[in-house]
Amino acid sequence: MKRGEVWLVSLEPTIGAEIRKTRPCVIVSPDEMAALHTVIVAPLTSRGFNAPSRIETSFGGHEGFIVLDQLRAVDKRRLLRNIGSLADGELHAALGTLVEIFTE
Repeated sequence: MKRGEVWLVSLEPTIGAEIRKTRPCVIVSPDEMAALHTVIVAPLTSRGFNAPSRIETSFGGHEGFIVLDQLRAVDKRRLLRNIGSLADGELHAALGTLVEIFTE
């Protein structure tokens, strides 16, 4: 499990406006955290709306967004299978946006 990989992740149970169901998520936690039992992920969605905290992406033939306003730390047991990796440019855009979110 490495930063930039996209995994199918079981996000249930959820409450309220949390993004739900089993869906693709990109790992954003640094590889140096690999010894932990959790990873930090950002869900991908093909629906929703553009916002400063959402990065446009094209993954698996679907246009959509990396939803950085829905970051979650999840147990690695929620990661069902690796389905690919983000393009380098999309990963760098997502990480840059996270820096902006957490430093402003």
